[in-house]
Amino acid sequence: MLDRKRAEEAFNTYTAKYDQGNTLIWLKVVHTFKVAENCDRIGMSLRLEGDDADLAWLVGLLHDFGRFEQVRRFNTFSDAASVDHAELGADLLFHEGFIKEYVPDNMPEETLRMLETAIRLHNKLALPEGLDERTQLFCNIIRDADKSDIFRVITELPLEQRIGSSKNAFTEADEASPEIMERVMEHRCVPRAMKHTRFELHISHCCMAFEVVFPESRRIIKEQGFLEKLLLGCDEEGNPMWNEREMAQLAIVRREIHDAWDSKGLQ
Repeated sequence: MLDRKRAEEAFNTYTAKYDQGNTLIWLKVVHTFKVAENCDRIGMSLRLEGDDADLAWLVGLLHDFGRFEQVRRFNTFSDAASVDHAELGADLLFHEGFIKEYVPDNMPEETLRMLETAIRLHNKLALPEGLDERTQLFCNIIRDADKSDIFRVITELPLEQRIGSSKNAFTEADEASPEIMERVMEHRCVPRAMKHTRFELHISHCCMAFEVVFPESRRIIKEQGFLEKLLLGCDEEGNPMWNEREMAQLAIVRREIHDAWDSKGLQ
């Protein structure tokens, strides 16, 4: 049986060796535990019990394992400017043996493969076809839980604090490209290669809401209210953060997300 306390202590020991004064490190520690909490809640809503309930929580705890090395090596969260953090995390855990600190020695190989796949795929634009039912379930749980907290991170921290050395990778510009707005109308996430400006990055973050899978995930996001703040595009005083053309496009994104979620409901 999985020991959550042991896993949490192992995670804290591992992350303690990284620069705790670095905002990016602190951000990921906080994010990790919030995502694990979201995974736990989503798992309970799906009536997961026993080992599966613990495994859902563990995937949340370990999903961003690679972020800490990414920050140490490159001081950025930009995978495009460094390495794919999910691939790095999965390699560290399952190829270099760090997973042994988090799971019992007798954990079945098929369960370890499922965990590795869920961690390796948590940041991908879409899941590949052909996953078995259990792996698909855990992949969807971590992807939903991750998105749920990313909305908080984006709302609470300026871009410069969130991406570190890659802060100049995005330029200022007017409205989003037609290609991005086409993705909005198709209710799909935006590929990395399409994002060139800060506003396009903002829209791409909002579009993650289209592909949230579980009703409980949408409930969490609605309760928190961070997505709605992003969709309104205003600062704390209610002033628009974008120009008139951009705000008009953001209103379209908000309408489409609301319509998509209303059609799915929370039941």
